[in-house]
Amino acid sequence: MSVFHFKRFDVRNERSAMKVNTDGVLLGASTTVLPGDRRILDIGTGTGTVALMIAQRMETDCDGEEWNIQGIEIDIPSAEEAAENFRQSPWQEHLESVNMGLAAFRKANPGACYDLIVSNPPYYDNSLQAPEARRNSARHTGDSENQESLSYREILEYASEVLGEDGRISMILPADQEKALSRHARMCGFLPWKILRIKSVERKPVSRLIVQFKRRGKVGGSPQEEQMTLLDERGKRTSQHASLVTDYCL
Repeated sequence: MSVFHFKRFDVRNERSAMKVNTDGVLLGASTTVLPGDRRILDIGTGTGTVALMIAQRMETDCDGEEWNIQGIEIDIPSAEEAAENFRQSPWQEHLESVNMGLAAFRKANPGACYDLIVSNPPYYDNSLQAPEARRNSARHTGDSENQESLSYREILEYASEVLGEDGRISMILPADQEKALSRHARMCGFLPWKILRIKSVERKPVSRLIVQFKRRGKVGGSPQEEQMTLLDERGKRTSQHASLVTDYCL
């Protein structure tokens, strides 16, 4: 059995189209959870890792109050595995895995409202197609109406419909797609609130961004920006990286 062990929970990732990965862990650890957050949606939950990381924080922040995290996932084996990971966690009553694509979920849940949306969306160019169809669907973005995979536009459009006035959306993406994401965000009424720029090692350029958006009227001035290098010259986590994930990773 392929199991990834965190401090407070385990993630089985035998059948999921996308395995536990650094992007998901960084997104889960760096996304801001505010005291009033009670309804959270993880779009493209995969194994459920990001949802579980946020659930760990909600346990403390909510202090006995009711809260819920839904993870939606179009891939059946992934959704089933996320459901199993949720059931085996300390927060099973607060977590739900929903086997639906975003379009179907949108139609089935009119009037939904969330405080926070997180997404580790598919992002590779169609020119970089992975050989396995399920893996392709999990990894690729696009704006074609015929694609089953998610696009930044679809995620942001849905967020604009269902986020509360003070709601946020947090996403991780390759650095070279920052302009495209920002363009879609502005069209949907969002501006960046926080940006974390990530390098794999110090000598390399920034390769990933974690961008947290708020509605346009809720952002005053420039976004809060930070930069983080993941590994030092010995291949070990930098102090900044270690500090970010210390509550989760062994």
